[in-house]
This record gives sequence, C-alpha cells and structure tokens, in this order.
Amino acid sequence: MDKRSIPKFHPSFYGPRYWPTWLVLGFFYLLSILPMSIGLGFGRLIGDLFYYVARSRRHITEVNIANCFPQLSADEQRQLVRKIMHSTGKAVVETAVGLWGPRYQIQKRHTITGLEHIEAARATGQGVLLIGCHFTTLDLVGRILSLHLDFDVLYRKDPNPLLAYKIAKARGDFAGEAIVRADTRRLISNLRQGNVVWYAPDQDYGAKYSVFAPFFGVQAATIVGTSRIVTMGKAIVIPLEHYRDENNHYQVVIGAPLQDYPTGDDVADATRINQVFEKAIAKHPDQYLWVHRRFKTRPPGEPSLYAKKKS
Repeated sequence: MDKRSIPKFHPSFYGPRYWPTWLVLGFFYLLSILPMSIGLGFGRLIGDLFYYVARSRRHITEVNIANCFPQLSADEQRQLVRKIMHSTGKAVVETAVGLWGPRYQIQKRHTITGLEHIEAARATGQGVLLIGCHFTTLDLVGRILSLHLDFDVLYRKDPNPLLAYKIAKARGDFAGEAIVRADTRRLISNLRQGNVVWYAPDQDYGAKYSVFAPFFGVQAATIVGTSRIVTMGKAIVIPLEHYRDENNHYQVVIGAPLQDYPTGDDVADATRINQVFEKAIAKHPDQYLWVHRRFKTRPPGEPSLYAKKKS
C-alpha cells in the first residue's frame, strides 16, 4: 500500500473481517450524539478503566510525569497521572464528536482567539504552518477550527484500512485536505500555494529524522523536519494551543508568528519548538498525550526510561 495515498473505500469492508470495526464505529457514533455533559462523564469512567486496565500506558505516563515534573511530590504525581487518564478517556468521546458528531455539539461550546495572526500572515501571500502538539482535545478542536478557518491537516494512516478510510473521510469533510504524513511533497506544495496546514511535530519518530533537544528538561528525539518544511514551503510558523476548561468549554488560542525561525541550527530550532510546546502544556498538563512514549529514543549510551514490554 502506498503510504502517501489517501485511503479509499473497498467492497471488502462489508465482509466479516471488518464487522468488529463496524461495531467500534457504531459505538463512536453513539458517543458523538450524546449530550456533551453526559458523554464527558462517560469518558471519565473510561479513563478510570484505563487507569486500572491499561497498565503499560499508565506506566509510560508515570515515567513521563516523574521525569518532566520532578518538582511534584509523589502524591501530586499520582494525582496528575489519574487526571491524565481521565482526559485520555474523555478524548475518546471528544474524538467521536470531532469526527462524527453534529455541529451543534461544538458551536456554542468554544472560544477562539488570535485569528488575526493567521489573517495577517495570509495577507502576505505565504502559507502558514500551524504548529501544535498532541493534546487529548486535538480532533475535537480540529472540528472547531474548521468553523472559522480553511486549513489542511496531516495524519498518520491507521493500520486498519476501514478505520483509516472512515477517519480520513471524516477529517476531509471539515478540513481542506487530509494529507498523509508521509507525503511531504504535497505538504510543501500546499504551503507554497498559500494554504494553512496544521502540523504536530511533538512525537518520537526515532533518531534517523531527529536531533536530541530538551523537553521539560529531558533530552528528547525531536524531528528536524519542521524547520525544513518551513524553509521549503516558504511558510510562516504560528503556534496553536487548545484545552478544555473546568466548565467543559473549549479554548483555542492562536499565537503570534515565531520570529527568526528557522535559524539553520537543527538543535536550536528543535529546542525552540519544544519550548513553545512546554509553555502550552504547562497550562493544562493533564490534557497532553502523556500515554505516548515521548522519550522512547535515547541518546547513545543512555538506557531506556520505560520498562520492557512483556513477551
């Protein structure tokens, strides 16, 4: 399968092999039409289940928090891990609403600021690389952003072809274009055409495409592609952050363009992007995707931070 191609529907999706996937999709659809207050309450229960059942993900979260927030006491770290699991459970509902929910679910449940920064950038004729990180509210906020702005979105294909097709189609319905992450040529072309592209370069993709730069004081493999995409796409870089407040209202904040970026120094540029993300995450650390092995790749000679998976 071409990693750069957009997933397409295939008649085999109706076969028995995919019946469990259809059941999962039906479950997501039901979640998407629940009133948000009920849905998010259910999501919190899913988070409690994750805490006790998804032990490997809880371990990853505990390691990440211990390393990134050493100033917290052991009890404070445990409380934060529990809140992270709650946010991860709520993300199941938020993703369902973002991809398949009715528009009224989000129309009056959000506030967005900073659109003038994108308008000013586009007035120059340049494309905009909208950089954000993997908050648990990502898919829902993508839907919210589409109410105010035309933009393209990058994504990684799910290994399940039916799920990959349904997710790509849902995102394509509200985003300008769903670009497969591997299709760098398309990404750069769209930026050169003056498009806005949402890009989240905060995960560990291995040492081959990365340099080590500090992330909350820990050396993290950070991809160098961001600065190169900006250079080749002749784009302006604008940060994006988003979170759910205590009233289950969604705040979307578009920042001012980054100045003097990129510099040509891969480590300095990677550090700059990590600092942008640190500032956003610190406001609501429980809503970041800490279940991801952010520190999977270690500098030469350093041992893994995470326990080995049991065979």
